[in-house]
This record gives sequence, structure tokens and C-alpha cells, in this order.
Amino acid sequence: MLVPLTRQKFEQVVPLIATGLQYKYYWGKFSNFLQRLLISVVAVVVILLAIVIFKLEFASIVFVLGVISAFFWLWYPVFQASMRNLQCRRYKYGGFFRGRVLDWWITDQLIGKTETVNNKGELVIIENREKQINLEIGDDTGFSIEFVAPLRPAHKVITRGQIAEMVVMSNRPDLSSIDEFSDIYFPNRDLWVSDYPFLRRDFFNEVGRRLREDQQQKPRRRRRRVED
Repeated sequence: MLVPLTRQKFEQVVPLIATGLQYKYYWGKFSNFLQRLLISVVAVVVILLAIVIFKLEFASIVFVLGVISAFFWLWYPVFQASMRNLQCRRYKYGGFFRGRVLDWWITDQLIGKTETVNNKGELVIIENREKQINLEIGDDTGFSIEFVAPLRPAHKVITRGQIAEMVVMSNRPDLSSIDEFSDIYFPNRDLWVSDYPFLRRDFFNEVGRRLREDQQQKPRRRRRRVED
């Protein structure tokens, strides 16, 4: 089932400003925090040196630049998430898609390599791999997509035939060509599968709940007509 979303609803479920989950995603590991903190310190030092050496008199501008630089470690994840959200919102049309799990499988993804030296002085390359879950989601019309996300312990409850929901994005009004899609929600398990959490989950769940209610009510209305 593919239901077109109004532009207003699409922009509600795909936020412009980073949500808490999106901020957490781009906050990263402790090493990422240290890198941002180092950039903040260096930027502040450069501004202070510029003030001393060039005797800058634009106090208000320098102050603003100093504040921005000092809190770079804090606001940069918001900027990263908001830019990624903006890429999705550039699509002209969005739709709510409900299908089922046609297939799933586990793969190993190479995410990086580390070079080190062993006790014999020999160069050793260590491959950093991450297990990923691959999902094929489709419906009765023949439409299907393949989705890849890092494997989590909660994913063990996923089975073939389970209902899966997501938002799809396109530049065509009939959604005949899908250019991007969001993370996947399994309503029967209240489970999200994602790498990056694209959606405002509270709004998305509300959209899904209303569509489920509409589907349940339609057969009842038909029976009433027959009885009349």
C-alpha cells in the first residue's frame, strides 16, 4: 500500500531541525566529540590572536564569531543532521508505504582498516567489519526496496511476512519512481530499523495509526451497505 502524503504532512514527518535521535546520531563517539572540541579550541585561539595582532575593532562581530567557535562542538551535530534532513525535504513528493518483509539476510560490511605493527616489527592490517541486516520490503503490486542497516540484538524478532512501514520520497507526483526512503517501522513489534533516524517518530506513528483505522473501517461500511 502506497498513500501519497500532503506537503504539510511530509514536512512534519521529515523535520527540518534535528530531532534528539538525529542529534545523538551525529554526536558520534567520544573521539568525534574530542575532534570537535579541538576545532573549537583552535578556532578560539585563532580569533584571539587575530584580535591581538591586527587589533580588530569590530567587537560585536568578533564576539559572535568567538561564541560560534567556542560552541562548535555543541552545535555542529545539529547542523549536520539538519543538512541531511534538508536533502530529503528537497524531494517534491512523499508517500506512506506499508508492505511486508519478503526476505532478510545478514552480511559483513568493511567499515575501515587499521594499520599496526606486531611484535616482530611487521606491518599488520586489521579490518574493521560491522554486521548488517539486509531487508527486502515489498507489497502485492510488485513494488519492493532493499534496505541495509547496522545489525542490532532487537532485530532478531524480524521474520518474513511481517508488516513494515516507511516514508518514500520522489520527484514525481504519482510516486512512480522512488528516489529515497526512510528508516523502517514494524508496528506489530514497535521496532525501528535504521542507520540514520530520518523521521519524527511521533508524527509518523500517528499517520500510520490513522491509516490502519481507515483500513479497518472500510470493510465495515461495505457490510452495512449490503445489509441495507
